[in-house]
Amino acid sequence: FPMAATDPQVLALAAQVIESREQDIPLLLLKLKGILSSPSLGCEESKKIKQDIYDYGLTQYCLLVLKQDHSQLRGAWATAAQLAEILSHCCVGLEMKEDPEEFYKKFLPSAMDSLLVLGKRLQARFIRAIKDKEKQDFLHWFQIVTDAICWLFGGHIQLAACVLQNDRFLQLLITDDVETAVIMMSMLNNILRINSSVLLQVEEEILHSVLDELVYKLSSTTNPAIGSAATKLLLLVAKFCKQLVQLFTARYKGLKGLLSKQWTGKGFDRELNQLLDLLYLEQSNGTGEMQKQHQAACIIQAVWRGFQTRKRLKKLPQAVTTLQRSFRAKREQQLQHLTKQKEDEALKLQMQLQRQRAMRLFHERQLALLEVVHASQVNKYMEEMEEKSALTIQRFWRGYRARRIFHQQKQSLKEYKAAIIIQRAACKFLEKQRRRRPLSPWKEPKGLTDEQRLALQQKVDDYIKLHPASQMSEETSKELHMQAQAKLAQFLLRSRLDQRAAQRREALLAQVNTDVELLMNAPGLAEATEKDLGAFMSRSMPVATKARQTHNTMLKYTRLPWWKKLGDEFVEDSVIPDDAINTEMETLFIGGRK
Repeated sequence: FPMAATDPQVLALAAQVIESREQDIPLLLLKLKGILSSPSLGCEESKKIKQDIYDYGLTQYCLLVLKQDHSQLRGAWATAAQLAEILSHCCVGLEMKEDPEEFYKKFLPSAMDSLLVLGKRLQARFIRAIKDKEKQDFLHWFQIVTDAICWLFGGHIQLAACVLQNDRFLQLLITDDVETAVIMMSMLNNILRINSSVLLQVEEEILHSVLDELVYKLSSTTNPAIGSAATKLLLLVAKFCKQLVQLFTARYKGLKGLLSKQWTGKGFDRELNQLLDLLYLEQSNGTGEMQKQHQAACIIQAVWRGFQTRKRLKKLPQAVTTLQRSFRAKREQQLQHLTKQKEDEALKLQMQLQRQRAMRLFHERQLALLEVVHASQVNKYMEEMEEKSALTIQRFWRGYRARRIFHQQKQSLKEYKAAIIIQRAACKFLEKQRRRRPLSPWKEPKGLTDEQRLALQQKVDDYIKLHPASQMSEETSKELHMQAQAKLAQFLLRSRLDQRAAQRREALLAQVNTDVELLMNAPGLAEATEKDLGAFMSRSMPVATKARQTHNTMLKYTRLPWWKKLGDEFVEDSVIPDDAINTEMETLFIGGRK
């Protein structure tokens, strides 16, 4: 069969969503409500449009938007509530034939969880709201979200158990607010009407938590709306699940007295009498004193669990506040660290620029002095400047090293002085003790006996035999001396050449750095003036002439035909052979110097 054409409205909306910005997508998705509620659509056409919406990813977009921070959306909570309604309508009536496991086991539970999270946030906002207008708006949006949840599990019955097993559903049900509590009990009523055996499918702990909350609401409030809703729910549970009636009588032994004394004559006597009849009927089958005590204990435990649960829920805002405070403190610390790091980098850059500026001024002054000095005195002047610079560097280095050694030896010096003081005091003490004692007669030290002297001489002879002294002839000694002198001379010559080469490299590097700085700081050709042009011209006529000749030589070499450059295949394009340029690199004039 040929595939049916895609609805043009869905196709156009999908294209707009893909091409729009992220903050504009929620408002575009609201157009789905008009597409789904079109009066001209039949049953089959509606299913086809829902299938197209899912295939083009618009349903997934709605779910992703609901997982975001709803307060940051355009339209805030109103937009979120409408998207929840649109998401539920898109999912109901949709039958997936391709990859059903992805839709039924992953997408639908994720959508239900997002709707419950949105309902929990709206309930919290409603409870914290002060103005009547805000409370009405939040209650209206909360009602829309709960209706969307009911519509969703009404179209997919398997989601009823998923709702009851979700922790957020129990959090929504456990509230002291009358309006939201009535809405949540109405949702639970719809769940039981759609799937009457759902309470037997969930875990026993969840079942007990729901029933404990309903009994607690009956025992802790006198509001007729809460009492009526809770009584109807308990009656519905007792009718649909006969096994749970025995649980009522065994777990909540004081429930019959509570219902008959507190809620008689409040406007829902028919449902109340039916529930009491069921409880009395179950009790008449066999009850005793132990069972009554057990029921009383269960009620006390239910009230205590409800109290503990509310106590924990009340502490949640304080924990969230503490977490937010610590997060803001950590973020502020990180911002301060980043600010300090940026300031350090800016200071380092500024110091580097100052050093470069100082070096450039120093080189400019040096160039000016070189232009004044006669050409025959340039080498002598440069040697004097190098010697002065070396002396200055050595002086600063020796001072720095001496200060560092002094700081390192400061503790050792203190210990040395302390040891001198202790030794001085000990010497004085020993001297006093020596003066007090009488002088003993002098005794001559004991000498070696003949046997000890012979044994010691024997050890010396044995050691000499085991370790004989090495002997070398006079010719070998002279030859070794000549080899040492030759290697020393070779080392001295090579070290002097290396030193000159290093000085030459450092001079060329300083020259290149100065020229690069001058070229980088130079203005553009459109902004250049005669004053800027003077920085690139030399006052020395021989230097300018030599630079012009070198430049012309380089231009001629670049214009040579290919057959004259056959020997330079493996030479880089930017390198000119020395035979083409009859000058050395340092004779070129760049930036006002040689």
